[in-house]
Amino acid sequence: MKYEWRKAEKQIYLPKKIESQTIPNYKFISLSGHGNPNSAHFSEQISALYILSYALRMKLKKGELGEPFEYTVYPLEGVWTSEKDPGDGPLNKDELIYQIMIRQPDRLTEEDFLAVVEPTFKKKQNPYIKDAKFIEYEEGRIIQTTHLGPYDDEAATFAKMHEFMEKEQLHSTTTMGQYIHREIYLSDPRKIEPAKQKTVLRYKLK
Repeated sequence: MKYEWRKAEKQIYLPKKIESQTIPNYKFISLSGHGNPNSAHFSEQISALYILSYALRMKLKKGELGEPFEYTVYPLEGVWTSEKDPGDGPLNKDELIYQIMIRQPDRLTEEDFLAVVEPTFKKKQNPYIKDAKFIEYEEGRIIQTTHLGPYDDEAATFAKMHEFMEKEQLHSTTTMGQYIHREIYLSDPRKIEPAKQKTVLRYKLK
């Protein structure tokens, strides 16, 4: 039976309200960068992550890495660092620091990942394929909710999250005056209008 993360991991990826929980250690393919996410450079990085993720998915489906396993590829995620809190209004996108990633099944190893990099690059010729890293990332205690609508309207949802944190006496993490948040993109902006886009928004808690 095909593994569907939307059904099996609703508590992680489909919050219906503002909530706090603890996110365990997961494996990801990741790329980092700096600048505006509307750039062609950023789009190429996203493409590289998906190309690698689908290459690994096919190997698992065919049973080339052990028992055959079919699953839906996980959504794109981004950890964003900014000079002001996203709940305080629009961010300067040109100054953003980011780490984008796609989660991988627990059974995959770094060796499995490294084995697909070179043949996948030769086939697709996306330069960022060779820059991608296989990482493990434990987010820990977080607060999250689902934002419905355009990315540029996220500030209002973040503001509601701040109200929740104040009521519950919770505090998000900052690093030397820099604000960090995570976004999980449940909708493909190429296929759905902005008003119907769904994005999970997270703050990591102290």
